[in-house]
Amino acid sequence: MRRGFGTLLKQGWLWGRVGKFTVVGAVGIGVNMLLLYGLRDGARLPLLLASPLAIEGSIASNYVGNDVWTFKRASRSLRRFAKFNLVSLGSLAIQTGSLYTIVAVSHIHYLLANLMAIGLGFLWNITVNFLWTWKEGT
Repeated sequence: MRRGFGTLLKQGWLWGRVGKFTVVGAVGIGVNMLLLYGLRDGARLPLLLASPLAIEGSIASNYVGNDVWTFKRASRSLRRFAKFNLVSLGSLAIQTGSLYTIVAVSHIHYLLANLMAIGLGFLWNITVNFLWTWKEGT
């Protein structure tokens, strides 16, 4: 039986998952920020290389968190991980481009600019992942 969007809202299903997806994303922000700091300031990698590496590290942690907790899947799926990673690559492009643009235009600290860029990537991620990666019945 298919549930309509309105029904999902009324039952709290969608909001509960949005909250969990957001918490997992917040943990991913911590992973991303620590990796970015370590790669940029520790390993002295250029920002345009450090950022996508940090994002990919947080992608892996976010997939596991969402698969286990948000969507309560009994086992990990290589297909779902590939979908999640593909969606996240879109976010990587959004975040990296936004990060570079924000720093270049506003000259604010790269870590603050990174938080702004993560917000833009989050909007893409939650929309496409809910509608495709973890679509009901997949």
